[in-house]
Amino acid sequence: MPRRYDADVMKRLVVTLIALMMSGGASAQKEASRVDAIRTVPEKTDFKETSHYADVVGFLEAIDQASDRVHLTAFGTTSEKRSLPLAVIGADGASPDAVKRTGKLRVYIQGNIHGGEVEGKESAQMLLRDLAAGRHDDWLQSMVLLIAPIYNADGNDRFALNNRGPQYGPIGGQGQRPNAQGLDLNRDHMKLDSPEARAVARLLTDYDPQVSIDLHTTNGTRHAYHLTYSPPLHPGADQHIVDLLRKEWFPAVSKNVRTKYGWVYSYYGNLEGGGRRGATPAEGTRRWETFDHRPRFNNNYIGLRNRFALLSEAYAYLTFQDRILATSRFLDETLTFAKAHAERIKKAVEAADKRRLVGTPLPLRAEMKNTGTIEVLLGEVSEEKHPVDGHIMNLRKDVRKPEMMADYLTFAGLEPERVPSAYFIPPRLADAVDRLRAHGIELTPTASAATRSVEEFRIDSSTTAAAAFQNHNERTLTGAWVSAERQIPAGTLRLDMTQRLARLAFYLIEPRSDDGLVDWNLLDEALKDAKVYPILRTRN
Repeated sequence: MPRRYDADVMKRLVVTLIALMMSGGASAQKEASRVDAIRTVPEKTDFKETSHYADVVGFLEAIDQASDRVHLTAFGTTSEKRSLPLAVIGADGASPDAVKRTGKLRVYIQGNIHGGEVEGKESAQMLLRDLAAGRHDDWLQSMVLLIAPIYNADGNDRFALNNRGPQYGPIGGQGQRPNAQGLDLNRDHMKLDSPEARAVARLLTDYDPQVSIDLHTTNGTRHAYHLTYSPPLHPGADQHIVDLLRKEWFPAVSKNVRTKYGWVYSYYGNLEGGGRRGATPAEGTRRWETFDHRPRFNNNYIGLRNRFALLSEAYAYLTFQDRILATSRFLDETLTFAKAHAERIKKAVEAADKRRLVGTPLPLRAEMKNTGTIEVLLGEVSEEKHPVDGHIMNLRKDVRKPEMMADYLTFAGLEPERVPSAYFIPPRLADAVDRLRAHGIELTPTASAATRSVEEFRIDSSTTAAAAFQNHNERTLTGAWVSAERQIPAGTLRLDMTQRLARLAFYLIEPRSDDGLVDWNLLDEALKDAKVYPILRTRN
């Protein structure tokens, strides 16, 4: 009897478990169906229109309500007081603590830093929907994704039909490049003049994503690539991180996209210069050039924070639908690689943070360098009239014209300077102190006055640019550091250069840096008629 009773119990238990599993499966399928029914604006308009800010917020809220996987929060506000939405998936909450507690690789995905470059905004929403519906669950076993589809929310909503000139759609128009202040947010990562840039700096400090993906759309050159990409370009970035991107991560993305779809992705570049076709570099062939090395740009800035930064640029003359698809395929392959190498990526970041910089030279400026020749696939376009206002749009032809040209995709460092063990910053330098803290850099007040052996920078010249750029006439100092004995008053702020953000702090504070506090006029008042730079440093 006891054995028969045990068998009956087990039978009922098995039936119950099967019923629960079937119920759970049906519930998951029902949730996926609810999520999949939520559509983006391009999908609802046959890819004729892109989303306004309210559309994005509505989409994210609908996904949040339809799926308990997604946690919706905000990471800041714009100058026009729009809340910047952030969707978190892969953690049990949206707070930095909840995200960090997972121990998973943290990946930040950002779209729409330029309000007219809308493909990343749409692709990021579609990615979130796929994840909420249960697709790519394997990614979420080792990663938490932080998705911010609409960073330049104010610029996004300043629609015009021809904001992007010859770009092929969306037919209903798109937003403008700058934010509501007229600032290019992708030039604001060092000076932090905008509330948006301050918000993303705070996100990078609080959530500390090891990987950031910044989604753009190209301008200019008629090449044959469906999408181009870039790692951090500043020669002072951690080389181990840059090497992993250049030697493994980007090649894997390109190979997989080409194998699966026949599409070609490559490094971001623009055609520059003249010269006859097929000439050698010495004879003045055309050049394939990347963009600027300075950390005012998002991916270079994140590189100086010792993190992986991946920039993508969908080709402007693809159809709007194909630009979204190109971006989505880039995200899929990028995240597949990240999942497969999550532990290795985390360890590379940890090693970069621990790497000692004190006493080592880092370049303060840089120039593009020629590393030989490279095959570039140039393309062709056809012209079509916009159906509403008649302006000319370019549409990519399926043409690939290989040409060998000079390779200017990397930078050589100039003006190396030794990293000190600490800087001493007078608290009266309010603008400088404000920016350093906004970046997440740690400053500690000295408890008492002391006379110390230090170095001070003696100024030989101080000049400002004749033309303003982003509301600043950039300043350049020349001079040299010399040894001195100086009184350090109590309350002076000490910046220890063994901290995690020492690399970034170095480029902000060094007086000859081409993208630091001096350059952006944040020390102008203290530098007026000054012979000595107001910040001191210690030797290693």
